[in-house]
Amino acid sequence: MNASHTPSRAEAWTFAAVLVCMFLAALDQTIVSTAMPRIVLDLHGLVRYSWVTTAYLLTSTALVPIYGKLADVRQHFVVQAGAIGIFLMGSILCGLAGIAGTLPLLGDGMDQLILARAIQGIGGSGLFAMAFIVIADLFPPAVRARYQGWIGSVWGLASLVGPLLGGLLTDRAGAWIPGIAGWRWVFLVNVPVGSLALWILFTRMPRKAAAHPGGHVDLGQAALLMAGLVPLLLALSLGGHWKPWTDPVIFGLFIAGLALLAIFVVVVLQSRTPLLQLRLYKERTFQAMNWILILHGAAFMGMVIFSPLYLVNARGFSPAQAGMSLIPMTIGVMIGSMMAGQIASRRRRVKFVFLYACPAMVLAFFALAMVSDSMPSWLFILELAIAGVVVSPTFVLGSLAVQNAVEPRVIGQATALAQFTRQIGGAVGSAALGAIFAVHVSQGHGHLSPEEYAHVLSEIFWVSGILSALSMLGAWFLPDLELKGRAQPAGKHA
Repeated sequence: MNASHTPSRAEAWTFAAVLVCMFLAALDQTIVSTAMPRIVLDLHGLVRYSWVTTAYLLTSTALVPIYGKLADVRQHFVVQAGAIGIFLMGSILCGLAGIAGTLPLLGDGMDQLILARAIQGIGGSGLFAMAFIVIADLFPPAVRARYQGWIGSVWGLASLVGPLLGGLLTDRAGAWIPGIAGWRWVFLVNVPVGSLALWILFTRMPRKAAAHPGGHVDLGQAALLMAGLVPLLLALSLGGHWKPWTDPVIFGLFIAGLALLAIFVVVVLQSRTPLLQLRLYKERTFQAMNWILILHGAAFMGMVIFSPLYLVNARGFSPAQAGMSLIPMTIGVMIGSMMAGQIASRRRRVKFVFLYACPAMVLAFFALAMVSDSMPSWLFILELAIAGVVVSPTFVLGSLAVQNAVEPRVIGQATALAQFTRQIGGAVGSAALGAIFAVHVSQGHGHLSPEEYAHVLSEIFWVSGILSALSMLGAWFLPDLELKGRAQPAGKHA
C-alpha cells in the first residue's frame, strides 16, 4: 500500500463517523460559552459559573490516558461507541438540569449541571482521543497525515459555528417546546448529531480485534492516576482567580497531585500489567514530540484566551465583535492543518514540517508582541490569522509522529499520551500566562487602561514566543523517520 491508497467504502464511512465525533466534541467546547450567561441566570448559579467549565476540563483531560489503554486492549468500535454513549448521556442530563428542581444528593439545577458536565467530559475525552487512534487503524502512516489534516479543519469549523449556533439556540429554540428553555438545546442538539455517528459506527465500521487482546485496565492504577491528576488540574484551573496561587488550598492541591502521581509512577514501574507504558518516554520521537506539544499547547492558549479580552477592553469591541474577529485565526488553523497534512503526506516526512513551522511560530508570536495602542485592529487580527496557520501543524502531525515511531500494540497509549501532553501544556500555559495578567491587574487595582492592556498582552506574547523558540529544540532532535507506507493495523479482522 502506498501514498496513493484509496479508502474502501467501510473506511470512508468510518472516517466520516470520526469527523462527526470530532465535530461533536469541538462544538461542545465552543457552543456552551455563548449560552452561559442565560444558564447562570435561570439556574441562579453565578457564584459557580466557572465550575461548569472546570468539571468538563477535569474529566476530559484526566481520562485521556485511560482511553489510550482501552484502545490497546479493546476493540476500537466498542471504545468509540462507549465514548459517544457517555457523551450523549451527559448531554441529555445537562439539558435536563434543574427541570425537576432540587433533588436529593444531586442538589439544585446548577449542581446538577456541573455533575452532568463532568459526565459529558468523560465521553468527550474519548471522542478526542479515539479520533486519532481510529484514523491510525484505518490508514497507513504515509497517507494518514492527509486525513488527520481534516481533524484540524473540523475543529476550526466547530469554532466558527459554535458561538453562532449557541446564540441562535439560546435566543430562539425556547419556542420549540413550551417549558424547555432555549439554552437547554445547546446540549440537546448533541443527541441527533451523536446518534448519526453511532449509526455509522454500528452499520459501517470494520470490526477489528484489539492490538493486545486479553489485556485489561488495572482499576487500581486507573484510580490512582485519576486521584493524582484531578487535584493537579484543579490547582491549575482555579489558582489565580478562585484563590491566590499562594493560598494553602491551591498549594495543597499541587502537593497532593504530584505526590499521588509519583506513587502512580512507582506502582506502574513495578507492575506486570501497567496501565501506561512509561518506557515510551525513552523513545526519541516520543520525547521530542511531547516537548513540542507541551510548549505549543501553552503558547497557543495565551493567544486564544487573552486576544478577545484585549479586543473588548482595550479596543472597545463588543463580545460578539471580538468573537467575529477571531474567525480569521480559526480559518488560518483550518488552512494550516490541511497544508501540513498534505505536505507531510507528499514528502513522507514530519520533521520537515516542524523545522519550518516552529521558527515561523516564533516569528508570529514576536510580531504579535509588538502590539500597541496605535497598531490598527486589522493588522492585529491579520497577525492572529498568520499565527493560526503556523501553529496548526502541531494539532495534526504530533499524533502522527508518535504513531509512526511506536509498535502497533501500544499505538493507542502513545496517541493518547501525546494528546494528554498537549492538554496539560494548555492548562499550564493558561495558569502561567494568567498569573502574568493577574499581577498587572492587581497593580492597576483591578483596572487597566488600553495602553496597559496592550503592554500586558505584549508580555504574554513575548513569553509565548520564547516557549515557541524552546520548541525548536524538539524539532531539531526529532528523528527524521519516513512515514511507513503500509498500515499499522490494531489487529486482524475479528
